[in-house]
Amino acid sequence: MTTSKTPRPVRNSLGTAEARRRVLSAQGLLGAPRFGEGKAGALAAIEHLGYVQIDTISVVEREHHHTLWARVPGYLPAHLRELQARDRKVFEYWSHAAAYLPLRDYRFALRRMEAYARGRRHWFRRDDRTHRYVLDRIRAEGPLRVRDFEAPAGHRGGSWFEWKPAKKALEQLFWCGELMVRERRGFEKVFDLRARVLPAGTDTRLPSEEEFLRHHITAVLRAQGLAAAREIAYQRAIEAARLGKVLREMLAAGEAEEFEVEGAPGETYYGLKGFTAAAGRAAGAGGVRILSPFDNLVIQRKRLARLFGYEYQVECYVPEPKRKFGYFCLPLVRGTAFIGRVDAKADRAAGLLRVERFHWEKEAGPAGRHRPAVKAALERFAVFNGCGGLRGLSKL
Repeated sequence: MTTSKTPRPVRNSLGTAEARRRVLSAQGLLGAPRFGEGKAGALAAIEHLGYVQIDTISVVEREHHHTLWARVPGYLPAHLRELQARDRKVFEYWSHAAAYLPLRDYRFALRRMEAYARGRRHWFRRDDRTHRYVLDRIRAEGPLRVRDFEAPAGHRGGSWFEWKPAKKALEQLFWCGELMVRERRGFEKVFDLRARVLPAGTDTRLPSEEEFLRHHITAVLRAQGLAAAREIAYQRAIEAARLGKVLREMLAAGEAEEFEVEGAPGETYYGLKGFTAAAGRAAGAGGVRILSPFDNLVIQRKRLARLFGYEYQVECYVPEPKRKFGYFCLPLVRGTAFIGRVDAKADRAAGLLRVERFHWEKEAGPAGRHRPAVKAALERFAVFNGCGGLRGLSKL
């Protein structure tokens, strides 16, 4: 008796250069701008990338603005604020970290919200009395910030573990989905009831686990061009067996393909079916892109090293004597190669962007051929940071 098995799809081979083109094209960092300009381009970029990480560090313009600026001509920080506060096209929640997410994907955040609402462990012990107090005040007074709640007598703030009770409650209610961030004033979150923030008609159907996994895999492969299973699951509570099952189903259905990549032996990469032709049309080295340390392309450091040979660490968390490249060094990419890194600081009081340190990568080749493009990129970056001048170009 013979049995038939579904044939395993043929695994494709990609050279290093082709794999890099595919990834950079998917990220919107190769060739002509792919998302459009201004606010519309920012929304298209967020919807394509799936998230843009939020970060507190402001040595230069914050990560969420920086990531969009690197991809969207004419982007201004006001565009993201409007997309959240006025247009209600993006919302804040958690991806692998705090992030702006496209509102069209709201239902796929519900599984995490429901888990916290059912008692999934949070950083802090739940305090139902404080929760009721916070909700009652917001219900009666409208949107509120942390500063609108007094700390108890004798409370001494300090680290985030010593937040005042109302701040802990606000964060827990946000994680559970009862509160949303209506807007940010400066960098302060303004909380409001979900019913008053979420636009009418938003899809709030709780997805099944398989729906969630299929959506997540598709979103990662769309944004990254190529990804291994462990990269798809990066910092998310996803079981490898269940992820593998959905990947196999997508391969069998012709929705995805398997790849071997030169220079990454033993690693299986996945990509969406039909993407290669689009990547092949991406052209030219063009200008230099200055990226944030938390950019969607570089946030997975091991992946970055495997695919691009670029060993990178943001050193603001490293003791100063051990830093090699500077407090907040920014990756520089041109064409399909990372050519350097620059430690820059926006001195807003003086109106200057200061180049503190600069390092050329070996893959850049002769530095002289890149200097004009790097200088032009830094001049644009200075303007983006609200600086009319640039200092330290002699370090290039």
